[in-house]
Amino acid sequence: MIFDPACEEPMPRYIEITDFSDPALDAYVRLTGAQQRRRLEPEKGIFIAESPTVIEVAIGAGCMPLSLLTERRLINESAERVIALAEEKNPGLPVYTAEHDLLEKMTGFPLTRGVLAEMRRPAPREVEDLCRGASRIAVLEGVVDSTNIGAIFRSAAGLGMDAVLLTPTCCDPLCRRAVRVSMGTVLQVPWGYIAPTPEAWAEHGIDILHDLGFSTAAMALSDDSVSLDDPALNGEERLAILLGTEGDGLSHRTIAKCDYTVRIPMQHGVDSLNVAAASAVAFWQLRKK
Repeated sequence: MIFDPACEEPMPRYIEITDFSDPALDAYVRLTGAQQRRRLEPEKGIFIAESPTVIEVAIGAGCMPLSLLTERRLINESAERVIALAEEKNPGLPVYTAEHDLLEKMTGFPLTRGVLAEMRRPAPREVEDLCRGASRIAVLEGVVDSTNIGAIFRSAAGLGMDAVLLTPTCCDPLCRRAVRVSMGTVLQVPWGYIAPTPEAWAEHGIDILHDLGFSTAAMALSDDSVSLDDPALNGEERLAILLGTEGDGLSHRTIAKCDYTVRIPMQHGVDSLNVAAASAVAFWQLRKK
């Protein structure tokens, strides 16, 4: 369907924005990340996907689009394909539109490639389901930066991780920035939370991984650590690679419970890498050969 601003009557699914207070725009303007996750009931949680590429990935991953927000000039250009895909998935969904400057003023941030989508969050998955048949998984402990979360997911997707598990204190992988930085791979790599509370993770998390049949490798600086290219480590049939929070890394308790403590060999006096960079190196070396 083509949008023609010269038409006397706007086409039914295109809605020109005239009132920022319209509750239909809450997802784009007013809801916090936590409110988006809940959205009245957990099963009705939403997230925001940015850019035509990420929106297309989200729809391809089975996520339900609920509405679109786009610059008017892009409707018959770069937004045309995702509008068609969203309409096919959810016929009659609203497409909100306005000029670029008005949309930036409304949302309070630059629009990436001029298109946003309100999407239904996928249903949570159980750890046992995520790990069934997996040989390599990443486990993130307290990683709170959304850019790092997005980058880790992109590396996990590209470098052979079968799933990503997160502790309760991690940043939400479906927050706006994490989805964008990951280029939508947070919707392609299976993921879920390994424990309901930080206390449950600290007490039982590593035991859960062992019970599921994984050897555990803590990425950490330690006097008794093994090199990333250690033959025994690389030969493990099922391996969980644990990465810790920015700055402090993994907790001492987590490291003590793991089967391996692993370091990346470094040069020029550099002791460590950012967690996102370290994840890419570890995933590549420890991928299933």
